[in-house]
Amino acid sequence: MLIGGVQKTSLLDFPDKISAIVFTQGCNFRCGYCHNPELIVLRNEPAWTKAGFLEFLISRKGKLDGVVITGGEPCLQNDLIDFIKEIKAMGFLVKLDTNGTFPDRLQECLPYLDYIAMDIKAPLHKYSEITKLNINTDKIEKSINLIMNSGIDYEFRTTVVKSQLTFEDFEDIGKLIKGAKKYYLQKFVASKTLDEGMMSEKTYSNEDFEKIKLLLNVNINNVEIRG
Repeated sequence: MLIGGVQKTSLLDFPDKISAIVFTQGCNFRCGYCHNPELIVLRNEPAWTKAGFLEFLISRKGKLDGVVITGGEPCLQNDLIDFIKEIKAMGFLVKLDTNGTFPDRLQECLPYLDYIAMDIKAPLHKYSEITKLNINTDKIEKSINLIMNSGIDYEFRTTVVKSQLTFEDFEDIGKLIKGAKKYYLQKFVASKTLDEGMMSEKTYSNEDFEKIKLLLNVNINNVEIRG
């Protein structure tokens, strides 16, 4: 595991749980608004070793409920499933964050996961525009279907930059994840971004977010706004 960093305690990232967050190195997307740009490139110099992180978890038994594995894109890590198994064997719950481009690896991990959060970057026809990468959107759809039929608690979420996503785009996203258990609209905050030009971008107004929620509620009952 190439670990880019660790947050030792979080009360927010794993719903209703006290968790530690492990950030993996490397991402196959280049979203301009990415707020973890230092994790995008594989440095091959882990900030933590896997052994060091597991030792840390031993010291936190009884204080933490679970571990959030995020990135970067965790599914880039060849030993992800072994890492998850080791954490589970220690008695911790595991939440995985993913962008959905590695459905086969995701499927391998499903039996050992307790919660999944998948980013929906855009409607499928805009994926390459937002991620700056040629995306096989069949893989995105496969991951969505795997997650929704897994029996595991999950959420989908989208970071909302006003200039990138229109009301019509959200209608398309609603159709893409129709019947989803939970969908979160995350307000874009210009604090740290991969593309410095994104620092001047805005999100929608609260009034517009409520309108977007109504559009989404046609296909998704539980739509919430974060930020």
